[in-house]
Amino acid sequence: MIGRMILTYPDAARRTGTFLLLALITLTVYSLGVSPAWIGLVLPTSSEWLAANPALGRLVGAVMIAVIAALNWKALRQLPRRWQVAGVWLELFALLMLFFYSFNLSFAFIAKKLSFLISQGVVTTLYISVISIAVATVIALVGAIAKLSKNGVIYGLATFYTSLFRGLPLLMQIYIIYLGLPQVGYVISAVPAGILALSLCYGAYMTEIFRAGIESIPRGQTEGATALGLSPSQTMGLVILPQAMRVIIPPTGNQFIAMLKDSSLISVVGVWELMYLARTQGQTEFRHIEMLITASMIYWILSIGLEYMQSRVEARFGRFNVR
Repeated sequence: MIGRMILTYPDAARRTGTFLLLALITLTVYSLGVSPAWIGLVLPTSSEWLAANPALGRLVGAVMIAVIAALNWKALRQLPRRWQVAGVWLELFALLMLFFYSFNLSFAFIAKKLSFLISQGVVTTLYISVISIAVATVIALVGAIAKLSKNGVIYGLATFYTSLFRGLPLLMQIYIIYLGLPQVGYVISAVPAGILALSLCYGAYMTEIFRAGIESIPRGQTEGATALGLSPSQTMGLVILPQAMRVIIPPTGNQFIAMLKDSSLISVVGVWELMYLARTQGQTEFRHIEMLITASMIYWILSIGLEYMQSRVEARFGRFNVR
């Protein structure tokens, strides 16, 4: 019946749907208890009325937010798709900055510590992440080939490795490597321990990604390469892997971004990476939130850089797929 009404009266159905959506947004904002103090900033003459009528002020604020959201949606729909994306990013970024601004941050303190966070923290974080990414990629490739092996011993080693390091929390792996290896006579410093833990942990996850990518290539490709006289290593390097990279790159790029952020866990063993410096520098003047927000923004910028690199690599391999 509802479907028949929508088909018979499309304009009325559209207006009703819009009204219900506005009512839902208003109810959601009101139930969240969003303060209407922002109305007093925009219309100073309404401050006394808002203070005298808090419940009604919340309702008016919720209605205004719903109307503003609807008008913004309608305005964005008039733009081309590229400008829509840019507009959404700008608006959400502005809202995020307003949210941070409400914390009463000390921007002078952030400016004073920013150069040290970048020169020491970012450099160390990138150094650890780049090495870990390279080592994890090699481990993943070897592990994927081992899991595809018909040799039971090699297959058993690969499956045990992936099960163990995917099953243990990364923080636990860092502690075991940093504190456990000295118990058997091998003393390892904090940075190599962190790199080893990140490499082994993400190498296990990426092993399954590489294995799935290799298995996605039809068996006929291998048979054709063998018929041409290529060795198994040549078949893998020249025929299988170049085609499998189209499947491997997207999830592997996500793993790289996750590894970049998880490098913050190495701070528990005293490595002067970005998260460690954000915590320690904020303690000096009890400005923890300033340093944590600054570190969060830096991590986000680094992640955007990795996302851009991932998109470029995907486009390159996708171009060959089109051909």
